[in-house]
Amino acid sequence: MPELPEVEVVRQSLNKKIKKKKVKRVIIRNRNLRFKIPLNFSNLLENKKITKVDRFSKYLILCLCNKSYCLIHLGMSGTIHIVYKNKKNLLTNSSFYNSPKLPNKHNHVEIIFKNLKIVYNDPRRFGFFQIIQNSYLLKKRFAHLGPEPFNSKFNLRYISTYFKGKKKNIKSFLLDQNFVSGIGNIYASEILFLSRLNPKKKISSLEYQDCKKIIINSKKILLDAIKKGGSSIRDFKNLSGRNGSFQKDFKVYNREGLNCKRSKCLGIIKKKIISNRSTFFCNICQI
Repeated sequence: MPELPEVEVVRQSLNKKIKKKKVKRVIIRNRNLRFKIPLNFSNLLENKKITKVDRFSKYLILCLCNKSYCLIHLGMSGTIHIVYKNKKNLLTNSSFYNSPKLPNKHNHVEIIFKNLKIVYNDPRRFGFFQIIQNSYLLKKRFAHLGPEPFNSKFNLRYISTYFKGKKKNIKSFLLDQNFVSGIGNIYASEILFLSRLNPKKKISSLEYQDCKKIIINSKKILLDAIKKGGSSIRDFKNLSGRNGSFQKDFKVYNREGLNCKRSKCLGIIKKKIISNRSTFFCNICQI
């Protein structure tokens, strides 16, 4: 499932290609996504100009000229392909999941502009589209989610208040979108390694410096992943011909049984299931 860095890479690609372009036509081939696409969806998008492509957490936001918004969530397997009208399209995928080329099946939504179109492909159909009528409703739509790690609200006061009286382990909290938005399984493991924290450690036992490390390293890991194009787990290229390269820097994720990469550490990377997700950590330097 794409996490914040991968969705940000898609946002950057889309913003570069469709910003200030007018939607000419919308084709719905399958309305039955995670939430059924409404019958009036095409009318709400057609003849609207995209003022910019924004993002919150793992949600893409098409900002429309009439001050409404189109949310796109990629779910587990969704990808967005950018296809030019009069150009041979060898690479169309704006992300690094599934096929780098436009597949023949599961192309559920097409948003067509003058010289190009974006195609939403989703074999598992856990993604969705949603029209939000104004900024007030957009803010309300995200009210249940915690701040992103980049937000100034994600600070020591917020963390200490949120943790008060709770007993879960720190890995579970990093995956909890109500606590902090955008961190998924891959980056949670990497953040905890950089912070030298065992993922099973209870938040009640965290000290001031531990919380400070979580704040700093959450920003550091996600920014580094965005800079490197996200994590291309299956080694596919996106429409720019680039690979997401952050997977080359994994210190623990998917490295079970291998030596710890931290200097002078003799530990071995272990794998445990926490919150129903595979969790990787060093058995020595993550105490």
